[in-house]
Amino acid sequence: MRRGAALLVLLCVSIWSAAARAEVFRVATFNTELSRKGPGLLLRDLKRGQDPQLAATLATIVAADADILALQSLDWDLDHRALYALGDQLADAGLTYPYGFALPPNSGVPSGLDLDGDGRLGEAEDAWGWGRFSGQSGIALLSKYPILQEQAIDLTDLRWQHLPDHRMPLTGDGGPFPSAEIAAELRLSSTNHWAVPVARPDGPPLWVLSFHASPPVFDGPEDRNGRRNADEIRLWLHLLDGSLTLDPAPAITAPFVILGDANNDPQRGEGHKDALHSLLSDPRLQDPVARDADGPHTVVWDSTGPMRVDYVLPSADLDILASGILRSKGSRHGLVWVDLRQ
Repeated sequence: MRRGAALLVLLCVSIWSAAARAEVFRVATFNTELSRKGPGLLLRDLKRGQDPQLAATLATIVAADADILALQSLDWDLDHRALYALGDQLADAGLTYPYGFALPPNSGVPSGLDLDGDGRLGEAEDAWGWGRFSGQSGIALLSKYPILQEQAIDLTDLRWQHLPDHRMPLTGDGGPFPSAEIAAELRLSSTNHWAVPVARPDGPPLWVLSFHASPPVFDGPEDRNGRRNADEIRLWLHLLDGSLTLDPAPAITAPFVILGDANNDPQRGEGHKDALHSLLSDPRLQDPVARDADGPHTVVWDSTGPMRVDYVLPSADLDILASGILRSKGSRHGLVWVDLRQ
């Protein structure tokens, strides 16, 4: 009788533990810095399997074992061959992601215009987002849960001038930079801005909002990149507010999480800090400030030192259990992860 009771208790504890684990899920973001200097080169390196940077990056991803993982600086191609090859490499290492998602980025896509006003055409600076070739340094999503891609909201081609209260740059005489005609065509997103729901086994779908903002440097006195970075960050607040004048009007409901590289530190470096502070302090979001033994910085650059630029920002209704940063030998950025329960 006692043995039967003990077995019953053990069974109940096992069922409870399994249920508790099912309620917990890990989301993460990682700027892999895997982008190459030409189309197809990333796929080549993935197939060869001899690149130490790739091996280190894959090891970091496997160690994190996130359920939902946003990746930046991953070259996009039309058939997603690089993304599939990356998934195959992870599967060989014991981590399987059945679902992947990526949309064409603005990076490297020729505009046919002189976007930076330097009198030259066809440069990397004249693509809708900086890049030497179409798809360079794109973003992607890997998931252990089904991605409801037919419901995705893609804001990648949103005209910058259509953002409410935008901060588009001006010329010295107060006109649109570099000209009114070109300013009217400019896209806001330097890579992508998209939101896609992920179906989880327990609870409602989780909306994943992902991006990789332009660095707020490498420009002139017009502060083109600094202003763009600020508005790329502020775009999420307008999306949550429902203030984007789009047809149909996109709507995001909780639960959701913002995953990506904002290229902006709350205190250090260049960039419009008010835009980032508005996002981090918004009551609809939580900022867990992930850290490891070295602190909360997520990247170390030679020119600026340690900075926090990579973010996981869950919606306020989600229960944050733990967070952290995994440093990588494959990237200057660390992988930022957060464990959640709803």
